[in-house]
Amino acid sequence: MKLTLKDLEKILGIKFKNQDLIKEALTHRSYLNENSSWASQNNERLEFLGDAVLELITTDFLYHKFPDYQEGQMTSLRAALVNYQMLAKVAKEISLDDFIYLSRGEAKDKGRARDVILANAMEALIGAIYLDRGYETASKFIHKSVLSHLKEVIEKKLYRDPKSQLQEIVQEKMRVTPTYRVLEETGPDHNKKFLVGVFFHEKMAAKGMGASKQEAESKAAEAALEKEKLAK
Repeated sequence: MKLTLKDLEKILGIKFKNQDLIKEALTHRSYLNENSSWASQNNERLEFLGDAVLELITTDFLYHKFPDYQEGQMTSLRAALVNYQMLAKVAKEISLDDFIYLSRGEAKDKGRARDVILANAMEALIGAIYLDRGYETASKFIHKSVLSHLKEVIEKKLYRDPKSQLQEIVQEKMRVTPTYRVLEETGPDHNKKFLVGVFFHEKMAAKGMGASKQEAESKAAEAALEKEKLAK
């Protein structure tokens, strides 16, 4: 039996007023290449919005939950909660993969690229919930689906990702926060590669390449840790 958007609404516990929003949140750009008459646009604008909503709600949660934590500690926890691996995991937990509109080629890919697509769809879904039902509903959804993984993040020390390690060490040693810039984008839209540089002040410390900006940033941080012999 084919699943419908109503099935997803039941899983989410959220009834959308505007069905077009949830459909847009689930539409990957590759699907439009094969379905030119599809009424919805791709989910990238909603992804952009949802990313900001997710970061704000996660930051607010951590700020109030850990009143004694410094910025670096909260940043590390936030990065572990909102990175693409965690968002892909959450997407699988709510069976989001069964509802995304993908091209036939993308639908066959079950590797890392699919996890990036799932993570982006999660952010787009959050954006759609925020627009359709408001901040409180979006916050409840994020607390239930994403922030509920905080205990796991702490117990498994998932917050010790390369970007967090690098930021913590560089802030301590150099009194500067690393920044990341996309140096180059290559490949077609459905299979892009990003080359990212990590900078201390205006000096580039290292570069990294990945299938997403997040992955490329992580690779750049790893390279900087190794190059500068900063890893703890």
